[in-house]
Amino acid sequence: MRFFVIVLVTLLLDQFSKYIITSSMLLGESIPVLPPVFYITYILNPGAAFGILAEKTTLFIVVSLLVVVGVLVGYRFLPRERILVRLASGLVAGGALGNLIDRVRLGRVIDFLDFRVWPVFNLADTAIVIGAVLLIIDIWRNDKGEQQRVDANAEN
Repeated sequence: MRFFVIVLVTLLLDQFSKYIITSSMLLGESIPVLPPVFYITYILNPGAAFGILAEKTTLFIVVSLLVVVGVLVGYRFLPRERILVRLASGLVAGGALGNLIDRVRLGRVIDFLDFRVWPVFNLADTAIVIGAVLLIIDIWRNDKGEQQRVDANAEN
């Protein structure tokens, strides 16, 4: 149940933030928040991160659907004690759905978080990255624990 709450909250925050941006800013407009470090800049991204594979909307829609379906199917098999993986899965699915909605609706993704040293991104992207980092941490922690068990068994 918590998984679906994480997916829903992530999706709603992403879509609400994009609604606020699109209803209160002009495309291309940039508002300084903490100059020269952080701006809110409204752009439409036709590609993936860094604008890679621009205009490959169909590809991104298919990949997003595969990610969401994969997470939903795989989630059922996750042990309850794998809290980080469960949280990460919800963030990735919610973020993927947020950007998927943009791609289906607009053919592009609404981006607005602009740190000027990194390409402009959105809350869905943030959720996906945080989810990926949590997955890496969980894998690293479990791999480390598994290696300790192997080492302990080898000594016996």
